[in-house]
Amino acid sequence: MATTAQLFEEPFDADEYIERLAWRTPGGGSKGGAEAFDPKRLCDEFKCHIEELKQLDEKIQRKVEKLEHQCHREAKEFAHKVQDLQRSNQVAFQHFQELDEHISYVATKVCHLGDQLEGVNTPRQRAVEAQRLMTYFNEFLDGELRSDVFNNPEKIKEAADIIQKLHLIAQELPFDRFADVKAKIASKYHDLERQLIQEFTAAQRRGEIGRMREVAAVLLHFKGYAHCVDVYIKQCQEAHVRGKLDETRHSDVEQYLKNLYDLYIRTTALATKLGEYNLGSDKHTFLSKLIKSIFSSYLESYIDMEREYLRTRGAMILQRYYDSKNHQKRSLGSGSIQELKERIRQRTNLSLGPSIDTHGETFLSPELVVNLLQETRHAFERCHRLSDPSDLPKNAFSIFLLLVEHLCVEHIDYALEIGLAAIPSSDAKNANLYFLDVVQQANSIFHLFDKQFNDQLMPLISSSPKLAECLHKKKEVIEQMEVKLDTGIDRTLNCMVGQMKHILTTEQRKTDFRPEDENNVMIQYTTACSKVCAYVSRQVDHVRKSMDGKNVDTVLTELGIRFHRLIHEHLQQFSYSSMGGMLAICDVAEYRRCAKDFKVPLVLQLFDTLHALCNLLVVAPDNLKQVCSGEHLTNLDRNLLHAFVQLRVDYRSARLARHFS
Repeated sequence: MATTAQLFEEPFDADEYIERLAWRTPGGGSKGGAEAFDPKRLCDEFKCHIEELKQLDEKIQRKVEKLEHQCHREAKEFAHKVQDLQRSNQVAFQHFQELDEHISYVATKVCHLGDQLEGVNTPRQRAVEAQRLMTYFNEFLDGELRSDVFNNPEKIKEAADIIQKLHLIAQELPFDRFADVKAKIASKYHDLERQLIQEFTAAQRRGEIGRMREVAAVLLHFKGYAHCVDVYIKQCQEAHVRGKLDETRHSDVEQYLKNLYDLYIRTTALATKLGEYNLGSDKHTFLSKLIKSIFSSYLESYIDMEREYLRTRGAMILQRYYDSKNHQKRSLGSGSIQELKERIRQRTNLSLGPSIDTHGETFLSPELVVNLLQETRHAFERCHRLSDPSDLPKNAFSIFLLLVEHLCVEHIDYALEIGLAAIPSSDAKNANLYFLDVVQQANSIFHLFDKQFNDQLMPLISSSPKLAECLHKKKEVIEQMEVKLDTGIDRTLNCMVGQMKHILTTEQRKTDFRPEDENNVMIQYTTACSKVCAYVSRQVDHVRKSMDGKNVDTVLTELGIRFHRLIHEHLQQFSYSSMGGMLAICDVAEYRRCAKDFKVPLVLQLFDTLHALCNLLVVAPDNLKQVCSGEHLTNLDRNLLHAFVQLRVDYRSARLARHFS
């Protein structure tokens, strides 16, 4: 194969190159088998190819030498060119320095000449200006303004410049000789100032920013420049305020109140920032009056719209909640027979027919409460910023009354009325007692109400006579709810005791305490005791979940006392054998264990005493007197001790009456 430089381009593999050369040589490869292999021919081919490679190497070497020689020659030529350029650059730099020195010299001469010209021209200009002002001053002195600059409205800018300078000059003149001309100049000064402000206002209404800038630049040297700023701010605010408020004032009261509050806050913040600039000595008073003039028509009717909005919004929130419960709100204050029965049932334990079935619904909604409190919180915030300081306590109190009406009367009080009407009579069987759930939610809601009272309302009325009215109203609301809560809790406790009594009546048998086989009693306590204790434990847990603070101990104390009275009276209905007395002691021990869950010392003490009384049912007759003088019984009425001893079946046979004679 022909030997060329292209065969050795990267990547080059020598082994592959030799294999390819052998394969192309006839008799040099594996083609045709071992018989076709001709080593001599292959060797000749390799020698011939080596010669070709040597010739190729010599050819390439000559070419490399030629290129290296050419490269050296071009490098020398380039170096000569660079040296020539450096010499040319050095010459140019020297010329530049000479030119710079010449320019500096000329500039110095020009500046000196300019200073000389200015020294000559400035006095001349001042003289010309003084002559011009004297000409205009003479016109005021003669009382006739003949110059076109004072009579042509299009030259108001030039007239303003002239009158401003004349006004400054007039102030330096003696009053007795130039009083008349000073008054004329001052009158023209104020007239031009008024025209410029009117022109600025008109340009602002037309939206001509360029014209506003020109007029403001002229007014900058007048005393009324601050008034120009005032007009600009007022125009901007009035246009913005009216645009956002008038469109929602009658169509969307909620959005109107939000916009009014937002705009007022932003405007007062803007006034605070403007107060940092030099707007005159009474800038704060002026800015306050400006804000009042912008919002006065809206602030006058603010509280009426706020009250009407809260009244409508609160009624809507309440109605939406009752509609979601498919509940038609009852008019509990009317005089129907059914409602009269419910009110009598609330205050007594008389059974006047079936109670209202609420199916466990408390008719108290945390979501509704949050919505009402949120609306009221926003109203208090708006009232704080939008009310006049003298009207703030009165306005805040009126908002508070609406909150009391919607939250306390229409919602909490109504739920308490429904809850009271839903409490079953004390002799109802398997009654579901939901009033404690009402109590729990009412307490939680009132805590939120109290927090808003302290956080939102108190800062607004704390230093006014309205504070006493608010506190009195709050106290009145609390007392009304506490009466209903106490009534409901009392009737609920009666229902609990009635349920215990029903369990004891149906489950306790007379033979429990006078078993037929005294030697074969295998139970630890009676079935009635077991069911009563289970019921009481559930109710104790219910009370703990529904109450908080000292109310838990108060309610559990009352429940424990009634529980003890019921068991005490229940035990006195039976007569007891020796083994029956032991079983009664076991029952009371179980009742006492249940009473420990109350965590009320008085209740536990009562059951300790009852347990000691039950010991009188089993003690040996000879030891009866000693037991009666024991720690728990020594302070009890002897008639009570005697009554318990009379319950023993051996009272007559053992002549136990003699111990109490």
